[in-house]
Amino acid sequence: MHSNHTKGLLLTGIGGLALTVDIPLIKLAAGNNWSILMMRSGTTFLAAIVIWLVWRSFDRNAPQLIPGKAGLVVASLYGIGSISFITAVYNTSTANLVFILAFNTVFAALLSWIFLRERPRPATMLAMLFMIGGVLVIVGGSIGTGHVFGDLMAVVSAFCIASAITISRSSGRDMGFTALVGVLFPCLVAAFMVSKTGFQVEAPWWIIFNGAVIMPISFFCLANGPKYLSGPEVAMFYLLETVLAPIWVWMIFAEVPTTNSLIGGVILIATLVAHSAWQLAQSRKRRAGAVLEQAA
Repeated sequence: MHSNHTKGLLLTGIGGLALTVDIPLIKLAAGNNWSILMMRSGTTFLAAIVIWLVWRSFDRNAPQLIPGKAGLVVASLYGIGSISFITAVYNTSTANLVFILAFNTVFAALLSWIFLRERPRPATMLAMLFMIGGVLVIVGGSIGTGHVFGDLMAVVSAFCIASAITISRSSGRDMGFTALVGVLFPCLVAAFMVSKTGFQVEAPWWIIFNGAVIMPISFFCLANGPKYLSGPEVAMFYLLETVLAPIWVWMIFAEVPTTNSLIGGVILIATLVAHSAWQLAQSRKRRAGAVLEQAA
């Protein structure tokens, strides 16, 4: 049991850390958004297919790439989320983007409440209110700066991720490869746009490395974390991107977050950490209670 928990911490730690370099690598590639989206999505898709074929050659029970109609919807949502994510990268600051993406937990809670009849606890609803306030601070600071469109694209991306998670949970199917295969849609859309606008990427090796190595590692590790850890523990590792990505971009590109972005980001991070810690404490209390009942 202890070794499984350690394995889970290692897996999600690697996945969370890998995800933090996604945006810096996109910026280092120095290309237009459609060219970057085409290369990133294309290399991620090819890597996923190669990994799946190798897995299947050793184990005929390898997960399906797209499990049924639910898988098709989930893949489409990840695809739309990928397009809106890249659009946001080019139309708002890194800090705004990753802070708003953390808002997907609120969307997930709302969607679970509406469609899965999982009513949030009062503490969760309070956390949602604080997070809504944090996002409003960030978006409010972007008014008049030209970043509002990028902020809205970040909100769309967060909503798509939350929708995909909700459908995955309700279906009970293994969606491990679905997010990776879902990038085929944005790749085809981007390829069409590149045929009109022309291909422009100054340092393609950065984006190839991102799509072929970083994305598969982060998605695989984070998707497998829940096998060994509780949901709150896994969720906390997603915060690594929220915290570290703006720091890497600050160090490499001297992109300094605005005051509103920092204030809103602190509200979001503090709320997420506090709520995740509360969920973890509740989960441990329930497990301890179950053990006592069995002993009695």
